[in-house]
Amino acid sequence: MTDNQLTLGAHNLRGIAHPLRVRLLNLLREGGPSTATRLAERTGQSSGATSYHLRQLGQYGFVEPDPAHEGGRERWWRATTQGTTLEARTYREAPVETEAYLRAIAADYADRVDRWLNQVDLLGDAWDDGATLSNWRFKLTPAEAAQLLQDMRDVIDRYRTDPAGTVDGPEGSERVDLQLQLLPFVQGGRS
Repeated sequence: MTDNQLTLGAHNLRGIAHPLRVRLLNLLREGGPSTATRLAERTGQSSGATSYHLRQLGQYGFVEPDPAHEGGRERWWRATTQGTTLEARTYREAPVETEAYLRAIAADYADRVDRWLNQVDLLGDAWDDGATLSNWRFKLTPAEAAQLLQDMRDVIDRYRTDPAGTVDGPEGSERVDLQLQLLPFVQGGRS
């Protein structure tokens, strides 16, 4: 696979700005390579729909055929990156696609929280100090917000990333999802 993180821009946002494509890409990132048929079973879609959307993701470089499964009857796909970054400036370049993508991501985030709530009792108290659903409200300048974002990225970069479950961790480690939103709201603007 290529780089771990892909930055979205106007050129590739069209390829991901669809709820099923976001879901398919995330399933490939989390579960590893798969086929359109297997992904159809997981998403409740037809294999024709998943096959079409996988080809679209492939056209924009989000997925590629998996060389470990070449020559079989079914086509296997794998994610080309393990994460996606969307910078605010992209909204001005491609507002319609950005909004569609963000709505799909918001639905995916809500689904992750729902899955966490359905298994939180299995975690036991060992994770009590390492899990949270929190928010903070700041009053920052654009420069301060940029610095906060960079500081958070610096902290995140110090930790072991493992989106596809392939990295060995110490005893007792589990997959942890981190969602980050830094959303400035202009006073007098829409809320």
